[in-house]
Amino acid sequence: RRGLFRSRNITPVEIEFSAKLAARLRGLRCECGLTQAEIAERADIAPNTYQRYESGESRPGTPLNPEFYTLVDLAKAFDIDLKTLLDI
Repeated sequence: RRGLFRSRNITPVEIEFSAKLAARLRGLRCECGLTQAEIAERADIAPNTYQRYESGESRPGTPLNPEFYTLVDLAKAFDIDLKTLLDI
């Protein structure tokens, strides 16, 4: 068994989304004057998970394929709405 996630090719659109989301998260965090650990705590995710979001890591089953509720929690952590977070 290969586990929950099957290997697949990552599309250019996914790579672009990952890079834009990473830059958006980094920019928002810097604007707020917060550390990665502080944002992770506010969003109730592991600090290393948040670090991978900001690094733009994009492979199936890795953090940059966030689930909807994670995106909502990140928006709340920045005190913005989801549309603003995803305005990338």
